[in-house]
Amino acid sequence: MPSKNPETKTEYSDQSISSLKGADRVRLKPSVMFGSDGLEGCEQSFFEILSNSIDEAREGYGKKICVRVFRDMTLEVEDFGRGVPLDWNEKEQRYNWELIYCELYAGGKYDNRKNGSYKFSLGTNGLGACATQYSSEFMDVVSRKGQFVYSISFKEGKPVTELSKEPAPSKSKTGTLVRWKPDIKVFTDINIPLEYFISTLKMQAVVNAGLEIELYYEFPEAEDGSSPDPYRETFLYKDGLTEYVCELTHQRASDIAESEKQEEAEISEDPDDAEDSDAPDAGKNLTLPVFIQTECTGKDREDQPEYDLLINAAFCFSTRYPKIEYYHNSSFLEHGGSPEKATRAAFTKVIDAYLRNNGKYQKADQKITFSDVEECLVLVISSFSTYTSYANQTKKAINNVFIEKAMTDFLANRLEVYFAENPADAERIATQVMINKKSRENAEAMRINLKKKLSSSLDISNRVEKFVNCRSKDPKKRELFIVEGDSALSSCKLGRDADFQAIIPVRGKTLNCLKASYTRIFKSDIIVDLLKVIGCGVEIRSKAHKELADFDLNSLKWSKIIICTDADEDGFQIRTLILTMLYRLLPTLIKEGKVFIAESPLYEINTKDKTMFAYDEKEKTAILGEIGNAKYTIQRSKGLGENEPEMMWLTTMSPATRRLIKIMPEDEEKTFDMFNVLLGNDLHGRKRFIAENGHNYIDLADI
Repeated sequence: MPSKNPETKTEYSDQSISSLKGADRVRLKPSVMFGSDGLEGCEQSFFEILSNSIDEAREGYGKKICVRVFRDMTLEVEDFGRGVPLDWNEKEQRYNWELIYCELYAGGKYDNRKNGSYKFSLGTNGLGACATQYSSEFMDVVSRKGQFVYSISFKEGKPVTELSKEPAPSKSKTGTLVRWKPDIKVFTDINIPLEYFISTLKMQAVVNAGLEIELYYEFPEAEDGSSPDPYRETFLYKDGLTEYVCELTHQRASDIAESEKQEEAEISEDPDDAEDSDAPDAGKNLTLPVFIQTECTGKDREDQPEYDLLINAAFCFSTRYPKIEYYHNSSFLEHGGSPEKATRAAFTKVIDAYLRNNGKYQKADQKITFSDVEECLVLVISSFSTYTSYANQTKKAINNVFIEKAMTDFLANRLEVYFAENPADAERIATQVMINKKSRENAEAMRINLKKKLSSSLDISNRVEKFVNCRSKDPKKRELFIVEGDSALSSCKLGRDADFQAIIPVRGKTLNCLKASYTRIFKSDIIVDLLKVIGCGVEIRSKAHKELADFDLNSLKWSKIIICTDADEDGFQIRTLILTMLYRLLPTLIKEGKVFIAESPLYEINTKDKTMFAYDEKEKTAILGEIGNAKYTIQRSKGLGENEPEMMWLTTMSPATRRLIKIMPEDEEKTFDMFNVLLGNDLHGRKRFIAENGHNYIDLADI
């Protein structure tokens, strides 16, 4: 649309074109270099400095790196390599400190294919050190190289001192120390969390076997002015990938295969017997970790020069701990690229061939997909090459044609050999993949029907049996009461405020969703009805079932979901089963504080003037103390179905007088462990829990 005031616009002429110079090339456009001007970009700037130390260690110069994070988010990386060159460069006729820290596209890693200073390196573009210096509030560099100690300082992208060159103390170690602070004027957030450092340094220790990385992290001051003790951790994986895969699958590197008697017992003869294979506590390790390695040379195109490729990989198969990670030149490939394509092609091809050659497919069976393999595969690949085609400076994907082809051939060949040498393992893997295939196909078959059920609107043609809706359409006001049985439905219906309170009864005890498969869960009318009324879909943790119904918190029809059961053993069990269902199928509702328990009173205490309710023995004693010598009657509260409407409103439904227990999210791992002990397949854990804690509940036991 033409401007109404064209005369107010600056003329677009030859003088309108300008260029950013010096530090402004990064300080004004940090996302170009680091992928983001926020916290993620700040984290990438740290990794640029760390990667230089990693490259030194991988070439055999130094076996230790120290990372220090101070309270004001000043960062420090120290290595014990050869020391970064900072002195005069005769070839370039400039100082190296200027080339490395003040010049983009300058570095010592451009000639890796020609026996340069580095064979395999994370740094390839000559950008990281300079870009990080430009984006820093300050940076101090100290290099212990040869017989001298060099140092120089920068501020906001510019040098503020001359290069210092002093004789090194006798017997001092060589190496580099870089100390800097990311500039809050460049990044919107510089408070890199401890979890990032732990994750990043751990992964670097994994893919660089034998490298020791020390972390020192100072926490911010507490609100009361106290200073928590610093966090310290050392990361060291002597066996690299193999040790890491053992850690992921809770195995030991010294483990040996189980006896032949147990091997055959572990193999499910019929993939159709896998009904509970997607229950969250199901799973086992099918094989022990295997380490494979190769080196080769090739080119991406005939007219291009050759480069070297080193592939390290460790894998095993596990139904409980599936995980796939790719690294190249120590950089985590979040988006995969060539290694991911190679993995998908190789594993699918070899396992499909095994299934065909061993008669595992039925006549009408479709070919397996990689998702069937991925459900039980633990694989970590760490590759290195003297030339790498990264997607961008953040190095989260590579697209080398030769790497993809070489890795595909290598993985396929080694997997074929592994199957030939380990027939029992091959049989277990094939059977599990067929189980995953069957599970995926069953999920796909029910997907459309379930989506239709959960996403359709509630009307006269699609109503839920005995569901009593409310008049309000405002999700911020509406409340859903899940009550125990038809009798409670009647009492709650008469005692509610029909404007904003809706009720749905559950008939008897619901399915234990922690032990049941998704197939069984979604055959339960009670559960499907509950999900349909709640209205926000379902969260599926199994990849085979992830498309059953899209979860959308914005589609939630209620401000509160209130579980309302009797205060007896049956009521507690029904409440627990409903909570289990929500924990497995709709955990976000718990995290968002949408789930509540309506607390039922234990005692009804009547005097001449009023009625009072006690929710526990302590409260009963307190009420009786207040009454004193006045006459009163006391009785155990009835079940919800026996209560008068007025009492239901007063004790359970009135926002002014009721008592609700908000279900709060706790540590996810601890929550899972406790659910698994009490309601899952961990029978030994349940027996142990009862033996250790049963005496605390003996008075409540119905014996």
